[in-house]
Amino acid sequence: MSDGAFLSLRGLGKTYADRPAVSGLTLDVGRGEVLALLGPSGSGKTTTLRLLAGFETPDTGRIVVAGEDVTSVRPEARRFGMVFQHYALFPHLDVGANVAFGLALRGDALARRVAEVLAMVDLAGYERRAVGELSGGQQQRVALARSLAPEPRVLLLDEPLSNLDPSLRERTRKELRRAITRVGITTVFVTHEQEEAFDLGDRVAVLHAGRLEQVGTPDELYDAPATPFVARFVGRANAIAGERAGGAPGSVALVRPEALRFAADASAPLAGTVTERRFVGDRAYFVVEEADGTSFEVLAPHGAAAVGHAVRAVVERVLFWENGAR
Repeated sequence: MSDGAFLSLRGLGKTYADRPAVSGLTLDVGRGEVLALLGPSGSGKTTTLRLLAGFETPDTGRIVVAGEDVTSVRPEARRFGMVFQHYALFPHLDVGANVAFGLALRGDALARRVAEVLAMVDLAGYERRAVGELSGGQQQRVALARSLAPEPRVLLLDEPLSNLDPSLRERTRKELRRAITRVGITTVFVTHEQEEAFDLGDRVAVLHAGRLEQVGTPDELYDAPATPFVARFVGRANAIAGERAGGAPGSVALVRPEALRFAADASAPLAGTVTERRFVGDRAYFVVEEADGTSFEVLAPHGAAAVGHAVRAVVERVLFWENGAR
């Protein structure tokens, strides 16, 4: 375990029916840090969370928290809190009873603890509210309060916002981040939404096919991807023949749309016709189709071109090189 790590995963592996779901996963999470596990379906992020929770046993590797090896410890003895994708609230119980469920406290001590954790998630005074009267965001925070009530060492969240309408997600994301920050608990959460990972996570671990591709801050993943997968998966990236971006023949340059610039120079290496324009405030994404049917995307001022216009472009910065070097 590295210095300063509160939670460590060391060489975790899990295989189902001869298919590796997680392979050689090594990660460190600092005390109070929020780590997002980001990846497409089948990347291993949910399996990783289940291994952390103790719902699955790894075939290889170790899980260590606060210096204690919990790899073989039962889920209920790990002192990890879990917020499930659909919250798993009891509709026949009020908010206070949902939060109190499973606690060993009684009487005034129980009431005080319920009030404390509801205040942590900005739901003070909601003890007697019916679950069915709450918004989706409020229900999510009740589930969070219930997970925090036993004072867990680590908080685990499984796709915490996927159960909400898109219009509620941004607001609830801010509420969730505020609540986790206030508590200061070490948190690992799973998501397939990049915006959610970047907004909630102090760092983001990108998984692909059961392996860790890169872990870093959102800025690091976007500006300095460690692998072609991260370059393509995080944000937008155009794949351009290397020789047209100053590279060697046979190489491929991965280029962000904002790193392409429209140019009037007839010698500009990229040329085609604008087939689509998507307005995004003072700028727009322009899809340009080349003569051979391939296309690339340019982020430029919204008046830079129009659909049907012939345009040329130059590469100002290559994000990542594949299959060869410059």
